[in-house]
Amino acid sequence: MTIATLSVWHDVVSSRNAKRLAALLAENVVFHSPIVHTPQVGKAITTQYLTAAFHVFFNETFKYVREVTGPRDAVLEFQVDIDGITVNGVDMLKWNEAGEIVELKVLIRPLKAINLIHQKMGAMLQPQQ
Repeated sequence: MTIATLSVWHDVVSSRNAKRLAALLAENVVFHSPIVHTPQVGKAITTQYLTAAFHVFFNETFKYVREVTGPRDAVLEFQVDIDGITVNGVDMLKWNEAGEIVELKVLIRPLKAINLIHQKMGAMLQPQQ
């Protein structure tokens, strides 16, 4: 399932179509945000976070620069420029036998980027809380 899951993930990212997440995420997916202290559990809350992230991260400068894969997991390093700040990070994905993502962890750097993402993601998620 490595090729299928990663292929779908890349298609979702490149199309910026958050509606396609429903078929890709497992019901009990666990999302680890670089901003929120506790893991977020479940498809609904993960979809909310990822939809906001699509708006914040996915501009014309977003690109994956490295990919390390295993049988049921992958680490995708990305880079994007947001408001003049270069954000570098990784998406760590883990999926089940059905190819559904069961865990997604996002790590970003440097500190200036973390502060910027905290501000922008907070603004996107605030009305939904």
